[in-house]
Amino acid sequence: MRIGVDATCWTNRRGYGRFARALLMAALKLDPGREYVFFTDDISPEFPLPSGVDVVRVETSVATVKAAAADGARTPGDMLAVSRAISARELDLIFFPSVYSFVPILHSAPLLVTIHDVIPERFPELVFPTLRGKMFWRAKVALACAQARLILTVSEYSRRCLAQDLRISPRKLRVVSEAGDPAFTRLDSFDLSPLFQKLSLPRGTRFLAYVGGFSPHKNLIALIGWFSAVLRSPGFDDVRLVLVGDYQGDPFFSCYPMLQRQIQKHGLESRVLFPGYMRDDDLRLMFHAATALVLPSMCEGFGLPAVEAAACGTPVLVTTESPLPEILGEGALAIAPDNSQGWVESLTRVLSDADLRNRMSAAGMRAASGLSWRAAAAQLLEIFDEVTQRRAPAA
Repeated sequence: MRIGVDATCWTNRRGYGRFARALLMAALKLDPGREYVFFTDDISPEFPLPSGVDVVRVETSVATVKAAAADGARTPGDMLAVSRAISARELDLIFFPSVYSFVPILHSAPLLVTIHDVIPERFPELVFPTLRGKMFWRAKVALACAQARLILTVSEYSRRCLAQDLRISPRKLRVVSEAGDPAFTRLDSFDLSPLFQKLSLPRGTRFLAYVGGFSPHKNLIALIGWFSAVLRSPGFDDVRLVLVGDYQGDPFFSCYPMLQRQIQKHGLESRVLFPGYMRDDDLRLMFHAATALVLPSMCEGFGLPAVEAAACGTPVLVTTESPLPEILGEGALAIAPDNSQGWVESLTRVLSDADLRNRMSAAGMRAASGLSWRAAAAQLLEIFDEVTQRRAPAA
């Protein structure tokens, strides 16, 4: 079987790039007998392409990971270049790990397209700053759904959302789960001094952590208000909030300027930290140091940072609008993203109750250990066989 992979999303630092890298690396290890052709327009030493695959470099004016962003800035010429490169090869199957980088294909091989969530459909005004971006997205998703033999997504929760919001037949949807990187595990011994130095905090400072993008749907402006309310209670004057992520170079629509205004409004300039993007080694230490991780998003297709934090034994507070309550069980406190009182009470509780944190830590590690990229790769390979050996069920 010769599988064409749209690898133009490979160097993206956020969720869908991580998904593509971890899933396909696991698939290559699980079944090395299949042939893969990776099509890419961006080579990065930070995220090298795997050995043993045929790599086709496509020349584009702007790399897809920079152009396929909030304002839909990919040029027709660049999209055509990627489409022509894929369409010209002899392939038995074509796989798009993310609909963000989808381009129409003229090829007889069946297409698989991954749609991770319905956030752009539910909150278009929080994802796209322009009408052009909204229209481009709708057209791209509609065409991807029409061309794809099957649509992949990352959780049963997301599958239900896609069926409801995009009216995709459940028979056309398949789930390929996510998992934390094996690097995220509880360490028996560790030195947190370098981390606290990097954060410019006294060793042992209590802090809540967030990891992810700074798009408005991540609900971080509301989080600042909840955090401010927690600090007004006695006993929390030492607590900090650490917002980890690329707040400067992320091509997606960002609320970072609004966040800064909110921080200034509440007088939290010394309490909220922006350390920027963290590599996995630093991120693992940060999880070990954090009192809890918070993920208050209005919607998440999966919520990988919460799973990776739980794997390190970090208690997590998560949005109910995600699969995380089901995945992590007692390892998480789940609160609706619009329940301000619930978030303030839960943040206060997890900061003050050591017994609760210990129970959540143990439960979260157990839940996270049941997920693996090997299992996800097995799901993917079964779907590859399904679409190449027989026609998928009609939508």
